[in-house]
Amino acid sequence: MEPSPDGGSCSGSGSGGAPETLSEAVREHLRKLCLHEFPCGIGSWNKSRFLPQTWRTWRELTPREEETVSPGEETVEALLGLVRGPHSPWALVEDSSAEDQFLRELAIQSPLMLKDTFFYSYFRSLRVVDKQVSLVDKDLLKFLNLEELILSANKIKEVNAANLPPTLKVLELYGNEMRSMECLCAHPPPLLQHLGLGHNKLLGPLESLYVTNNYWPNLVSLDLGFNDLTDLQGMMVSLSTLRHLRLLVLQGNPLALVPYYRGFTIDSLTRLCVLDDITVSPNEKHQFRGFSLSGDLLAQEAQFVVTIGSVKGVVDTSIWDPEPGPEGPFITYNYYVTYDFVEEEDGEGSQYGGVLAEVPGQGVGWLLAQPRRLAGGRSPGCELREAVADESQESGATELGESELSFISGHSVPLPVPLSAINSAEELAKLRPRMDPRLFPSPGTVLFSTDRRPWADIISFGYEMQHTFKDLVPLKAFLLSGTTVTIVEEKILSWPLVPLPVDILLPDKKGKGEKNKKETDKKNKKGKKVPKKKREIPKELRQDPSVLRVLGSGQVALEPLLAGEPQVSTVCNYGVLRTLESDKLTLARVPRAEEPWAQGSSGCSSDSSDKEPGFILRGQ
Repeated sequence: MEPSPDGGSCSGSGSGGAPETLSEAVREHLRKLCLHEFPCGIGSWNKSRFLPQTWRTWRELTPREEETVSPGEETVEALLGLVRGPHSPWALVEDSSAEDQFLRELAIQSPLMLKDTFFYSYFRSLRVVDKQVSLVDKDLLKFLNLEELILSANKIKEVNAANLPPTLKVLELYGNEMRSMECLCAHPPPLLQHLGLGHNKLLGPLESLYVTNNYWPNLVSLDLGFNDLTDLQGMMVSLSTLRHLRLLVLQGNPLALVPYYRGFTIDSLTRLCVLDDITVSPNEKHQFRGFSLSGDLLAQEAQFVVTIGSVKGVVDTSIWDPEPGPEGPFITYNYYVTYDFVEEEDGEGSQYGGVLAEVPGQGVGWLLAQPRRLAGGRSPGCELREAVADESQESGATELGESELSFISGHSVPLPVPLSAINSAEELAKLRPRMDPRLFPSPGTVLFSTDRRPWADIISFGYEMQHTFKDLVPLKAFLLSGTTVTIVEEKILSWPLVPLPVDILLPDKKGKGEKNKKETDKKNKKGKKVPKKKREIPKELRQDPSVLRVLGSGQVALEPLLAGEPQVSTVCNYGVLRTLESDKLTLARVPRAEEPWAQGSSGCSSDSSDKEPGFILRGQ
């Protein structure tokens, strides 16, 4: 316990067992302090210091310093040394509070003071944190002078306000399971100055009805952060009635995700000094003056822009492939970056892919988005591309062995059954464990991807996509969980439509035989040998379904956006993929740009050995 000039405080923290009442948690914590056992309390180690209580008054309960210590007993200084020494077996554990240490020393110096009447009248602060408390019982009213009550990180769903002492000035219920403030408004403590209800489950527009001056006339500080409050305008109407409100925390709520949140709040609450732990400056008050008057014209939606820059350090996988023959296969590689984002309830997100969709002639399949880059802030249409293999891939596509893929962190596998045989989402869900799970979005999200790009030493995507949301509650839950950014390699095998041997002469076309014969005779007369004309490689190719390999995947935390940060910018480092051998082969390889199946240049690699796609998400 840590005393104050006119009172004290009692603290208890740590994980507990089964749910219990507040009074039980307080008694259990005091029991674990062993205030009546050696070296505390009264026993054979100090009993001669205390005379019988029958003829002593309250002021004489403290032993006189001039009294001599009987043989076999310990002095007060020696007993205090046992509870203060860091290596003493009677010392408290390292994470104990100063309040606990004070109680132990008080139990040595004046053990007769530790009565129920002492606790109920002396202590002004009560802290019971992470003790599995679920009920605030009426025994709390016995604390006649209690001013501060901290009940954070428990399992409280509802508080009977009639059991709260009327002397309370500070009430904190952070990290509990409260779904409404209505219970507190039945008998609110009239002198309350600070109310902390952050990190609960407050939800619904009606919550704004419980933060008015009728219930909290003396409230100076209010923390409702990280709940599910959505009605910003209704909240401002109610909060404006609190004449003494100076500190307010609303960040972490869906209502704080709208772009005009801070300006609208500052102009609505002119007396506010601190908003979301940031001081409200005079410049802000002047900048947002009159902003609250246009509240009805402001859209209740949040906007985010995702930007993906470039990737470097990717191995040019084509260096491991053999030279293609006249019959193929001709292999091309493309690279792209995917990320998942929350799906709108009205289904607008389904147009971007990452969802089950009907493929004509093939039944239900998995579709992967390929949205184009935004132009002028507009959201263009998106092209869907099939991202799982059908039966033809299983039979016709060729795959490299594991030894050739030792530098790749993972690769996809074809479906074990034809895509046309998948008739339901449940059947596809059963097949997902056989595929790389990183190619699928997490539940409740859709998958977005950049455009495909050929290999380069630095693969530049220049991707930018704006996301707009009206349903802010699931958006907040998504930002808490974060997004997954994945680099994917797409391998495509192409084959000639009609493969022919290269040494077969081209047949003469009808009607041109005489002309060709004359040209041949003319050249023979000059004594020149006419070579045989070879069959050119056909330019029309058929392509097998794509084979996808995940080169790297990682989680990007988006919670800072809920805490008020304007953007999240990160470099995703997925480790070293390139080796000395692969760099040598890339340097030595001659570009085959003249071949019809080659896409882009296979220029020399740099010294970079890690992939770093710049991922930026900013709110607007």
